[in-house]
Amino acid sequence: MTIPFLPFKDMAERHSGLTKPIADSYTEAACVCLDRFHSSPQKIVIRNETDIKEAKAQWDTTDELTRGAWANEVDATEAGAYAFALAAVELTEGLYAVRRAETRTGADYYIAPYGKGIEDLEECLRLEVSGVAAGGERDVKRRFKEKTEQATRGKSNLPAMAAVVGFKISLILLMNVK
Repeated sequence: MTIPFLPFKDMAERHSGLTKPIADSYTEAACVCLDRFHSSPQKIVIRNETDIKEAKAQWDTTDELTRGAWANEVDATEAGAYAFALAAVELTEGLYAVRRAETRTGADYYIAPYGKGIEDLEECLRLEVSGVAAGGERDVKRRFKEKTEQATRGKSNLPAMAAVVGFKISLILLMNVK
């Protein structure tokens, strides 16, 4: 079986909630995060409640200028996590970013099937995203617990998912918030 590529490039072409500059900056940040620990291509494990899937991340090595622009590890990890989380929901769930979520909704993005939710958010789910740069699986699971609690407390009646990206360990936890 062929391992699919994680679609974290050219996301603005598929995700109506992303402009090209925003999507490209997320992709750029993800590449910087990957370069800290890996060389291309890198296998990524995507784990949800019932399944474990694999994908390959493929990227061009970033140059010194790009690494300098993303020298703040916190900013790079957050932006890179958006790229990987949105790519993971696209690949595994067939969901796409519709728009950025408002403050205090307990989420970062609204996601929906392709072409849905643009006019009416009732068809959407909320997606809460976070990233862990250098931690292990235990750190990713701890952050995931924090993010599910944040989504639960959010001021929204829409269902939610949470995604936490562990760049060093090449893991994305992606699950529904209960």
